[in-house]
Amino acid sequence: MEANQDKLKILLSKVPEVTIFFWIIKVLCTTVGETFADFLNFNLGFGLTLTTIIMGIAFFLVLFFQFRANKYVPGIYWLTVVLISVFGTLVTDNLTDNVGIPLETSTIVFSALLGLTFLFWYLSEKTLSIHSIYTRKREVFYWLTILFTFALGTAVGDLFSEQLGLGYLLTGITVVIIIACVFLAYKFLKLDGILAFWIAYILTRPLGASLGDYLSQPTNNGALGLGTTVTSVIFLITILAIIVYLAVTKFDATAKSETAETNQANGSKKNVLMQTVVALCIFLVTGIGGYVGLNNNIAAQSDSTQATLAGHLTDFVKIESDMLNDVNSNDFASAKKGADNLEHQWDTSEPKLRKIDGKTWTQIDGTIDVVLASIRSGNPDANQSKSALNDSLSILNGSNK
Repeated sequence: MEANQDKLKILLSKVPEVTIFFWIIKVLCTTVGETFADFLNFNLGFGLTLTTIIMGIAFFLVLFFQFRANKYVPGIYWLTVVLISVFGTLVTDNLTDNVGIPLETSTIVFSALLGLTFLFWYLSEKTLSIHSIYTRKREVFYWLTILFTFALGTAVGDLFSEQLGLGYLLTGITVVIIIACVFLAYKFLKLDGILAFWIAYILTRPLGASLGDYLSQPTNNGALGLGTTVTSVIFLITILAIIVYLAVTKFDATAKSETAETNQANGSKKNVLMQTVVALCIFLVTGIGGYVGLNNNIAAQSDSTQATLAGHLTDFVKIESDMLNDVNSNDFASAKKGADNLEHQWDTSEPKLRKIDGKTWTQIDGTIDVVLASIRSGNPDANQSKSALNDSLSILNGSNK
């Protein structure tokens, strides 16, 4: 009787088996979350707020069907993951760009929310295994956890790659090394499987985001320059192909025995707790140490006596002025090249300028985002582009005096 109940629970599990395809799609979904959000925001000119509203509605609509399903359905599940990756990215972007909340604050808040979610999930269900997602309560905990991992991963990834100047490629390489260490610890040092899974799951967010930025950003920004459209299409087609394969073969629907995994976790709760504490300490020490080191490096390169951005924005005034001339001449091809140069120079200067005056930097960054969105629109409007450039130039000139 008990065996039949265990079998029923496995059949009704709402998440896939963790295979190589699981991790491939997870990283691809994360990458799409970064590039597709940029595509809607900049290329289609929706803007950050409208993009967030559209993707939020789409996410909650698909999540409704995910909850309605009584078993794991590859198409619905992975579409939910794609949309939650986009929405989670946009949540952090809105807090940073529209509300002006520092990435450090977002990182701390989302870390706390994620930790509390794990705590309440475990206290309520006595397991954090994704193979135990066969009740509505556990599914709520699961998707809430996923949302916070994407929001946290976005904050951490942007903090290190952009604000602290580590760059997309180095950030991605660093995350790969950490994930490899976690895998080796799981394989050879008996790191708890559930703990290893969630560490890797969280880290794939900044990994996928770094990969997306590295593929899509312009070549003069140290990336490959494929663009958000091409990158999004390539990864969406790849995701679709894998989902079709999994739907046909049901390769990821053949779950292992949940009982064995749960018993393994329960066999030594004290040991797992100790591993969790050690893992948290390691991440805190390395994360804070890396932050302090990179921050001090930026401070050393900045003028400590300079309290404003006056004199540091001349190059950006020149770039935007040239772009405005291009728009007035209806030469949007040149204007778009100027937009690539503007984005590259602004991103490169971000660590230094943000260190001098973070509040003014955030204000200017918002106007530059509007400029990039208007210029890069599939069908750019001259009047809208002129307005965006004039508004941005007004703030740049005022802050440069």
